[in-house]
Amino acid sequence: MIRKMEINISIDDEYKKRITQRSLRNITERTLKMEKTGENVEMGILITNQENIRTLNLTYRDINEPTDVLSFYMIPEAEHEGDMFIVPPDNVKHIGEVVISYPQALKQARENRHKVQKEIAVLLVHGILHLLGYDHEEPADEAKMKPREKAILDSVGEG
Repeated sequence: MIRKMEINISIDDEYKKRITQRSLRNITERTLKMEKTGENVEMGILITNQENIRTLNLTYRDINEPTDVLSFYMIPEAEHEGDMFIVPPDNVKHIGEVVISYPQALKQARENRHKVQKEIAVLLVHGILHLLGYDHEEPADEAKMKPREKAILDSVGEG
């Protein structure tokens, strides 16, 4: 059974007129294709407010402040080390969810002097790469992640 990528997108009502599901889907599909995840992939995206992301950041990272993006991966951490996913019985790779704070993205877009759509693209690609096992805590890891971010953003016209 062949499936398409399943990308579940939720946008808080107050931001639905500011960002489209189509743009989020296009960026996500391009990122997953460039990372060669295959077609049977499922993930979620949530565009939310500062309070919701602060609550998530406190609950899951013990940091009581808002942030720009959070990634909640469903693949066990040990599996992030290899290039292969272990496919569950339903033959779909459930990779996780990316949560983005629209107000924080807007603030950062203004600071970086570009459109909020570009900042959302940057945060989305960054979050997806975290779901796929990339990290930037150590210089060697950042040296792998940053070029991938740039290549993907360039390919979607947001580089």
